[in-house]
Amino acid sequence: MRWVASVALALLAPWSHGGEATHGYSYIYGLAYPPDFPHFRYVNPSAPKGGVLRTPGFDNYDSFNPILDRGVPPAGISFLGFPKFIYDSLLEPAIDEPASQYGRLARTVRIEGDIIEFELRPEARWHDGEPITAADVAFTFNAVREHGSVELKSSLASVVAAEAPTPRTVVFHLQPDAPDAATVPLFLGRMAIFPEHYWRERDISRTVTTPPLGSGPYRVGRFTSGRRIEYDRVPDYWGRDLPVNRGRYNFDTIVFDYFRDEHVRREAKAAGVVDVGLESVAKNWATQYDKLPAVQAGLLKKELVPLTQPAGLWWAIIWNLRQPRFQDLRVRQALARLYDFAYINDTLSYGFYLPGRSVFQNSPMAAVGLPNERELELLTPFRAELPPEVFGEAFQPRRNDGPGPNRNAIADALALFRAAGWQLEDGSLRSAATGEAFHIDFVVISTGLVRTLQPYLATLERVGITATARAPELSHWFHRMRTRKFDAAQRSFEPAHAPGLQLRNWFASASADMEYGGNWGGIRHAGVDSLIDHVIKARTKDDFLAATRALDRVLIWSHYFLPRFSSPGYRLVHWDRFGRPEHEPLQRIAYLDTWWWDPEKSAKVDEGIKRLGL
Repeated sequence: MRWVASVALALLAPWSHGGEATHGYSYIYGLAYPPDFPHFRYVNPSAPKGGVLRTPGFDNYDSFNPILDRGVPPAGISFLGFPKFIYDSLLEPAIDEPASQYGRLARTVRIEGDIIEFELRPEARWHDGEPITAADVAFTFNAVREHGSVELKSSLASVVAAEAPTPRTVVFHLQPDAPDAATVPLFLGRMAIFPEHYWRERDISRTVTTPPLGSGPYRVGRFTSGRRIEYDRVPDYWGRDLPVNRGRYNFDTIVFDYFRDEHVRREAKAAGVVDVGLESVAKNWATQYDKLPAVQAGLLKKELVPLTQPAGLWWAIIWNLRQPRFQDLRVRQALARLYDFAYINDTLSYGFYLPGRSVFQNSPMAAVGLPNERELELLTPFRAELPPEVFGEAFQPRRNDGPGPNRNAIADALALFRAAGWQLEDGSLRSAATGEAFHIDFVVISTGLVRTLQPYLATLERVGITATARAPELSHWFHRMRTRKFDAAQRSFEPAHAPGLQLRNWFASASADMEYGGNWGGIRHAGVDSLIDHVIKARTKDDFLAATRALDRVLIWSHYFLPRFSSPGYRLVHWDRFGRPEHEPLQRIAYLDTWWWDPEKSAKVDEGIKRLGL
């Protein structure tokens, strides 16, 4: 059954579960799986165990602590997301549902008033054989509250305390009438749980270079810091037969080899050094695979994988609004007018991407047409502070006539710059008041993104703006973003189906003022804050969609960022060595935990590689 993020089809589930203990929690729909479900529908419960999966990592890593603002953890050790191979969480997301989670460490979850209670499974064990207890869960919560990143702390702001009244019962206390109470269980459910007895003799506030004790389906094997890491399957993993795990975690070893350069990463896939991975460059997807002998022989596969999660915006350009020049809406409008998506997409990305038009693209949360009556109720109190376009049709990217920005686009941009106090003098755009030259330093995450910016940089030069783009080493890039040391940067906005906490971290004024907060661009607007609050507080379909669509209009028409593009799916490249379950599109790509090693197919690939002389 295909689960589409169609919030428009149903009412939001109520916050309270009436105090009854249940086998999971759902924010939008009721739980699709019954209490006695044997396994998720998108797995093969009889999948064999064995074999090795090799996949590329990006850039490097330097710490095994995933909760800090400092350091970059390796692929496979996430705190909230997937994968968290060495850890377990209280609940496990069902990726064929929009916003449902089912018991993993927790046997049940009970919600009553301002209390969220989890009952732990008595069989749960750490890799050293010690039982996993409620004290471990409370320790994890307190460690994040005290030492975690700004984003994690912000997400837990409504949780007052965690207590362990019994070894198997952990209770979280929320602030009375917390506005985000309905989504807090989803956050708590996804947390990786840490062993208190292990960290008692260690400092969890620091980056660490030794793999910590875990409880999950894998433990860290051999590794070379920053370059390679192996995860070895734990044969006697305590949770291997849980319904949420059956048919998953099938490889004996999962290897991440790290590559900083996209070209080297692609060559590694083509040469068989890695088995499966995503192609990050659209040009390579269009031009570098189809003529490979291994692809033509059917040994190396490429496929576009659609997902059911909101596509959002990929690598939007964000302006640092802390700089006075970017605070002027006319400047941001001028910069947007100079960007020609169609030309850049056609020439550099071979037409792969879709034009970016919404933070919630490919979901019912995106603004459409004119604002409805409920949206207008939310927007009207801030009418004087908002661009008039917010109250008109939903944003649609403009397409210039002919290749690249035409004279009309450049003339429009220069007129906007002049109105904002910038004049073109002797080929340089300068402040009429101070004579300061307009310069933009773009700081991006990869050399591939630097390449996609080149046509835009050339256009900026045509209006007298000096522009540069660079891709620093990953940890330095993170530091630049978190400390706001950039003129312009790029980030993706891929919202969840229950996006309230994300939106607060990305766009709320409070996050802009936090050191290491997620509002990198520095958006500070009372209307944005109000609309985010309405998203978080919404309890009905109509209120929820009105709030997301109104917020979408404000963010896009305020030109806080340049939307650029959205993606129709993920570009997957893999050698045909694996078995895989049949299923409808999911919320994420699931090769790491649902595929399995097929010895016969792998032998055919090896024979084919030998025959082709690769």
